[in-house]
Order: sequence, then C-alpha cells, then structure tokens
Amino acid sequence: MIETALEIIRENGADALTLGYLAERAGVSKPIAYEHFGTRSGLLIALYRRIDEKQVRALLGCLATAQHELDEVARLIARAYMTCHSASGPEGHAISAALMGDPQMEAVQQDLRDGCVRIIADALARFSKLSRDTLEQRCVGIVGAAEALSRDMTRGRLDKVEAIENLTALIVSGIDPR
Repeated sequence: MIETALEIIRENGADALTLGYLAERAGVSKPIAYEHFGTRSGLLIALYRRIDEKQVRALLGCLATAQHELDEVARLIARAYMTCHSASGPEGHAISAALMGDPQMEAVQQDLRDGCVRIIADALARFSKLSRDTLEQRCVGIVGAAEALSRDMTRGRLDKVEAIENLTALIVSGIDPR
C-alpha cells in the first residue's frame, strides 16, 4: 500500500491521497487501509518515515566509507542527502506540507530531524573545535539548509550538483574546522 500511496501522490498530489482512494487503488477493502494506518495522517506519517529511513540508510552507508578529510565527509553528507531527495522527488516535500500543523507529525518530524542532526554531528565532530552542543546547533542549521536546497532541487530551481556543492560549502564553513 505504501508504494501505491506514493504513486497517488506522484500522479495527483498529496491532497488526492485518502485512505478510501488508497484502498481502491491497492485493491484492498477500506477497513484494511484503516486498520493498517488508522487515519490519513497515520498514512502520511508512515510515508514520511519510509523516506527518512531511506535517507538515513544512505547517509550511514556513505559515512561508513568516509576517509579522514572534512571536505570528503561534507561532500558525502551532501550527496547522500540530495540523492535521497532526488530519488523520492517532490513527494517527500508534498507529504511534509500535507501534514503541516498536525501535532503528531510535528513530533515525528522533530524526532527524525534530531536523529539526522546527531548522525551529522557524529560525523563532523572530529573536524570541529566547537563544543558538542554548539556543533549540534550548527547541524540543525545544516539540516535546515539541506531541506531548503533539496526543495529547490526537486522543483528544478537548481540541479543536483549545485545543491551538493552548496550544501558541502555550508557544512565546511559552518562547523568551525580545526
């Protein structure tokens, strides 16, 4: 059902996604869709979590191969972030926008964002002279910049290479390297 839900968003936008329409397109009964996701918000949150899980796997996979230079680690972070967003297309941002103001989604987004900040801070800590708290605060800004750049990339306002280069530069300059 998750793949079908993504297809619906891709074809018709997030507003078209309802549990009833999902059930119809997936060839299951409405009660099955409701039992599985509970509410439309529950469905959108499941979709958002799936996109985030892919992004985290890609990021951790890239960082496992990182050498010992800040520029390389920063570029790997930027590339993993933009590759995930280009693969998920505008659907990721549409899902997030569809849940704006939903308290449950805000809590989920904050939790996922905190996890991403910790991963990035862990990867950059050895290159920075900032305290851990300050570095994590900077990483909050880096994640915010990554979101904005990925949104522009998926809307065609800049290409993937430009998004990666800009995010890499922001990471390198933002962490107060040793």
